Amino acid sequence: MRILVLGGTVFLGRAVAQQALAARHDVTCAARGSSGNPVDGVRFVRVDRDDPAGLDALDGKFDAVVDVARQPAHLRHALASLAGRVGHFTFVSTGSVYADNATVGQRADTAPVLPPAPRDAEDPSRDAESYGSCKVSGERLVTEAVGAGRAFVCRAGLIVGPEDPSGRFEYWVRRAARGGEILAPGTPDDAVQFIDVRDLAAWIVEAVERGLAGTYDGIAAPISRREFLAAVVGEGAPLTYVPQEFLAKYEVAPWSGPRSLPLWLPVPEYAGFMSRDVTPSLAAGLRPRPLAATARDTAAWLTAVDAGSAPGGRSIGLTAAEEAELLATWHGSSGPDLYPR
Repeated sequence: MRILVLGGTVFLGRAVAQQALAARHDVTCAARGSSGNPVDGVRFVRVDRDDPAGLDALDGKFDAVVDVARQPAHLRHALASLAGRVGHFTFVSTGSVYADNATVGQRADTAPVLPPAPRDAEDPSRDAESYGSCKVSGERLVTEAVGAGRAFVCRAGLIVGPEDPSGRFEYWVRRAARGGEILAPGTPDDAVQFIDVRDLAAWIVEAVERGLAGTYDGIAAPISRREFLAAVVGEGAPLTYVPQEFLAKYEVAPWSGPRSLPLWLPVPEYAGFMSRDVTPSLAAGLRPRPLAATARDTAAWLTAVDAGSAPGGRSIGLTAAEEAELLATWHGSSGPDLYPR
């Protein structure tokens, strides 16, 4: 098959290009090329997606297109330029499209989504709050342009694994390597949900090959934080679970950023964000690998790129000093009494 990847130089787009090449497809990647290098073996076309005519340099027809665009304008340009030259179209959307983050066990085919972004607020690089709405706009643009029978909308969840630029999963792999008492957020039964980038990419390529259409969540089934930490930091690691109220009191941020604990979100307001029912996705061919394999491969990648300078490693999570101070406070006379386990 002749497959066009719009992007293809960073993380998921790059993984899709690698998987498609491994499956012996003819792969073209079109991107600025400023964020990463194309995969060896693809045809790389340098394009500017801000330009409505930016994709006109792409010649011929494509059996399938995979697009990870964040800006609706980029999709409009692509759909107009490629009109009549595309078979199957995969749009990689996001779990951030959902309007209800509190309800546990929601499914892609019934969960309510945000309204589409207004035309004057379609750039999430300027307004991060518009990201989910921009992806809703993208879903609608693709489905309307190519038809529901040829559109695969993949709402990716938290994507982890080697080459992840976000540092969120990486934080826990690094923390395991450092050893010592580990501060764990919330409770052991909190839900955690994610997908290895290679498994998501393999499913996208398989969906292209099969002509899979419809809207699905691109994420593995949820597991407990207990299971997550056992696989990533080890069964016998000295874990100290600290309630979210304590973390909020001492200004520990959820999810991402400095002085944060990644893969933690407050409940009940975010109880549904990492507890989605992905039965339809698994039935449609998504095959997540064991978490221990993702952790092992991520650790190997970090070693290869130099553990002190990998993307995200210094800008996310708790520093060793911050964690030690929080643990000391928790173990002090007031902590456990105020926040019983």
